[in-house]
Amino acid sequence: MTGTPSRVFISHLASAAVFDPGGDQVGRVRDVVIALRTGNQPPRVLGLVVEVTTRRRIFVPMTRVTSVETGEAITTGLVNMRRFEQRPTETLVLAEMLDRRVTLVETGEQVTVLDVAMSAGRGRDWYVGKLFVQKGGGGSALRRRRGETLTVDWNAVTGFERPEDQQGAANLLATFEQLRAADLANVLHNLSSKRRVEVAAALDDDRLADVLEELPEDDQVEILGQLREERAADVLEAMDPDDAADLISELPEETAERLLDLMEPDEAEDVRRLLTYSDDTAGGMMTTEPIVLEPDATIAEALALVRNPDLSPALASQVYVCRPPTETPTGKYLGTVHFQRLLRDPPFTLVGAVVDTDLRPLRPDTPLAEVTSFLAAYNMVAAPVVDEDDHLLGAVTVDDVLDHLLPEDWREGALHGEARGINPAEVRSRLNGA
Repeated sequence: MTGTPSRVFISHLASAAVFDPGGDQVGRVRDVVIALRTGNQPPRVLGLVVEVTTRRRIFVPMTRVTSVETGEAITTGLVNMRRFEQRPTETLVLAEMLDRRVTLVETGEQVTVLDVAMSAGRGRDWYVGKLFVQKGGGGSALRRRRGETLTVDWNAVTGFERPEDQQGAANLLATFEQLRAADLANVLHNLSSKRRVEVAAALDDDRLADVLEELPEDDQVEILGQLREERAADVLEAMDPDDAADLISELPEETAERLLDLMEPDEAEDVRRLLTYSDDTAGGMMTTEPIVLEPDATIAEALALVRNPDLSPALASQVYVCRPPTETPTGKYLGTVHFQRLLRDPPFTLVGAVVDTDLRPLRPDTPLAEVTSFLAAYNMVAAPVVDEDDHLLGAVTVDDVLDHLLPEDWREGALHGEARGINPAEVRSRLNGA
């Protein structure tokens, strides 16, 4: 391994690019697999868990790795694309070793593992030789950060052989801080059930809400069920109302009602309203928080709202113009202003002057097949939903429609990187309302 440093801290490899010999990127490192050994022998590094472009997680043995440096790894180019499945004898460094509480052999003092270093041995063998740890423990995160840090040999500590009941997650999360919500959901999905709950508990409410929206329903229910009910309600409030409604509908009725009672009344009202509609109708799929403006608002104001990074591209594609109030259900719906039109007219122009009134809005009981046909026929990525008195109730977006057209377990397949296409006959059946 010419040019490879003798020691690499594994947290620095998180999300590192993996290249083949020709310089083409194969994927990104998501973890390092090691085998714990008996006695004081340092663990042997078996290989890398690499997420390839299809989001499949594969195993690349260290014998197929020709160079490892902070920020990148180079392989021989010969990799098996079979999905990685962790064996009972294997340990994932980032997922299972960071934040562990272990004991210094010499003093008996407990320390927290902040990082793990692997070193090159003979040939292409790598071993875990050093640990970066922090003294202190218990109390607040602030107190832990102030503890003395030191690098120790592997055999200077003990405690990895026993399960960790209350393992933190701060350092694991730090290694994946820049991941998109969907990618972090992939990380969580591939953790053990115990570790998944620990990591989810360490996320702040907004981040956890974003990640939950990208997880399969079973994972969502498991994680939410492990949170204190007050916090679970806070996380539901931070989710998009339609996603929160979908999740609540999977919970036992008594649990769902308790969580709704703990939510802020306005947030709970939106979710309760969505729960009254059938799941495969415009009302059941819509979000209750589109961009709404009064007709005397300016294009500059509209563009300022469109720039909100928390909005999905579909919701940011158009602005709905309504009489006050502008919270759903709004006053009378007047029409839509498309994003492209906002870019074509001067910033001081009133949105009421450029509103598109030609496209009819959808009713909340519009079935999935008609919603799909509407979006396809008019090349739209979102559509307004109004009641019988023309009050805007929300907007249904193309991603909401896709959620219902794809197989129920599509998120499971996507997180595993498996190609799970739609059966054409099934799609035609759904579009025809069968």
